[in-house]
Amino acid sequence: MLAITAGGLFATAAYLLLSRSAVRLVLGLVLLSHAALLSIFIAGGLVRANPPLVPEHALAPPPGAADAVPQALMLTAIVISFGITAFAAVLVQRLVSATGRDESDPPASSDAEDAA
Repeated sequence: MLAITAGGLFATAAYLLLSRSAVRLVLGLVLLSHAALLSIFIAGGLVRANPPLVPEHALAPPPGAADAVPQALMLTAIVISFGITAFAAVLVQRLVSATGRDESDPPASSDAEDAA
């Protein structure tokens, strides 16, 4: 079920990233980051019973302990996605304030402007 959800998030993010609206672009980036986080969560395995703590006398974690690397990757990815989302939101705000539109393409010239 989680893999289907991640695939749906990736597909929706790709659709939103291909649109002309800058707001949809930011929403696509948010969904893409959530899909990446869910993929890391799936790759790390589901919740296990034992915490990833290693006693002082042991050389390796006990069997069945959760892996701490996917957890660290998820925390890093959350911080990176928050920074990218904030930066993209500021860019969209500047685009709308500078042009008055939220489309990324320039307006098409009309035939009256071409004749003049």
